[in-house]
Amino acid sequence: MPHLPQPAPRTREQRLVDTLAMLRSPARDAWVATASSDDDGAVHPYMVPLSLVWLDEQVVLALPGSSRTARSIAATATTRLALGETRDVVLVDAVLDQAVPVADAPAELAEGYAAQADWDPRRDPDGYVYLVLRPLRIQAWREVDEMTGRTLMRDGDWL
Repeated sequence: MPHLPQPAPRTREQRLVDTLAMLRSPARDAWVATASSDDDGAVHPYMVPLSLVWLDEQVVLALPGSSRTARSIAATATTRLALGETRDVVLVDAVLDQAVPVADAPAELAEGYAAQADWDPRRDPDGYVYLVLRPLRIQAWREVDEMTGRTLMRDGDWL
């Protein structure tokens, strides 16, 4: 199989544009990774795909509040999200800012989520929560030639 030519490495500015386009795209899904520990200290990693919404420089997820993912994020206040393909990936390390029951959510949060996501949890709000996450670090790269400079956000500040 012939090796296909790869595009030239992107500038930081172009990576930022591409990353924001990915985060803002409608019906975007992300792999959401969490970990929790049990009483004896054993750590249990867990990863699920969820709809992701980028709203006011924050990530918003909607899921059952009783789910393992929601419970782990509430307990640790942290998560890692992965978007894109293996050769065009965006990683987001985020902390929990707030958990809002869907039935109690302000209109701007609920409308913003529904406008970008491929579904509206208000149709069946029992037990669902919006998790509003503040990104601390965002990295983006395609190939090894983009590994240098892959960090676009550090400590919540765009670089």
